[in-house]
Amino acid sequence: MKIGTMLSDVVRSFLDKPATQVYPAVRTETPERLRGKVKWDPSRCSGCQLCVKDCPSGALELITLDRANKRFLMLYRMDCCTYCAQCVHSCRSKCFEMDSEDWEMAALDRLSFAQYYGKEADVDVYLEQVGHPDAEKPGVD
Repeated sequence: MKIGTMLSDVVRSFLDKPATQVYPAVRTETPERLRGKVKWDPSRCSGCQLCVKDCPSGALELITLDRANKRFLMLYRMDCCTYCAQCVHSCRSKCFEMDSEDWEMAALDRLSFAQYYGKEADVDVYLEQVGHPDAEKPGVD
């Protein structure tokens, strides 16, 4: 490589705008079809567990509290999820959706990646039964 060619490349790189974005300060709009965090509606769930069976990564666990009264909890492990939306496609009751707005899910500990969906009282009762400490209680939606 000749020195003249190399110097012209160096000067041009100083004058060009950077190719990267200043992400936390400048945010772009999220795409409409972005596959973000999985949302679950317990009122529509029939407890068939097709979502759990079809999940390729094993990120979903349906906990049956009372099948007759349709009381279920969903444990969603965000750190295991591949965001493939297979649970959304396989659910007959249409109780799953992929949230395109909630996609920033960085955390410092693994416990915060466990998300319990259901009624808050049911989640509290379940966590007491399994002996989960309140200090490290995962997020509840």
